[in-house]
Parts: sequence; structure tokens; C-alpha cells
Amino acid sequence: MQARWKRNATVAVMAVLVCAAVALNWKFTGEQAAAETGADSQETGTKILGEAALVSGQETDEASLDEEAVYTGSDYFASARLTRQQARDSAISLLQEAAEQENADQTVANEASEGIQVLASYTLKEAQIENLVTAKGYVDCVAFMGEDGISIVVSTESGELTGEDVAKITDIAVSETGLSASGVKIMAAN
Repeated sequence: MQARWKRNATVAVMAVLVCAAVALNWKFTGEQAAAETGADSQETGTKILGEAALVSGQETDEASLDEEAVYTGSDYFASARLTRQQARDSAISLLQEAAEQENADQTVANEASEGIQVLASYTLKEAQIENLVTAKGYVDCVAFMGEDGISIVVSTESGELTGEDVAKITDIAVSETGLSASGVKIMAAN
């Protein structure tokens, strides 16, 4: 009985640590991106996510990027997707390690397998929601699904969301996730 409690506590602690890692990664990635858009990035040649060399071989102008562009443009969405994927990959790796330990009990392996399936399900639902929202004519979208709800950040041409926009996006999220409307948080990327 005590061994089962220890296993459950271990899995719960791992889940909390993964969530904390995701939150910290998201926070520090944003701060790092803001710092790199300053003058230091011009001197050190640091690249910012989303920058690319053109086919002609010319690089995009680093001086034209500012802090607001990192958070409101397509750079924010690309960075958010990358951070989300890295956090998921890390969580899946931890769960796989727990399941593959030599002294791991079958219940631990089953719980780890269920955790991996849940994360895979979140990834599929997020991608489906992002695709459906952009298919409705919105500029870009990124979704973050958790156990209790989903947060969706949407970019519109005007930079604002109307009540009609929120209703459309909420309907998509509710139909794809099975969550109630109260579990859906929608915000505009401004």
C-alpha cells in the first residue's frame, strides 16, 4: 500500500515539475527574446527565432525588429509553438524514462503511458483548433491545452477580438476538446 502511494506521489511530483518547467520556460523565453532584440543582438550577431536568410542570400534587417514585433508578430506564435513543443518533448521523455526503469512497477508504467497519451491528445487537439481558427480567417493562432482548460491566443487584422470572434473560437474549442465554455480562455495578440 505504501509503495503504491510512493509511486503515485512520484508521478504527481513529476507532473508538477513538468508544469513548472513549462511555465518557467515560457517566461524566460519571452524575456530572452526581448533582451536579444536590443543593441546587443546587432553586435554579437545573435539570431532571433523567425529570422531567415532570403533566397538571394540577404539576411533580414535585425535593426528593424523591435520588442513589440517579438510579442505581437508571427515571431510570438512561432516561439510559443516551439516552447510548447519543447516542454511536451521534455515531459514525454521524463514519462518514458519512468516507464522504462528496471524496477518500475506495472502501475507506474501504465500511468506513464497514460500521461504520454494525454500529452499526445493535447497536441492533436491544439493543432486541430489552431487550423480551424485560422481557416475561419484569423491571421494566426496558438492554443495551450491543460487538464482543466485551454488558452487560445489569436491574431486578427485589427488586433482586437469582437464578441462574435470570441463566440466562433469558443465554439471551435468546445467542439474539439469537449470542455465547457468556462474552461476556454481566449485573448487577442496585440
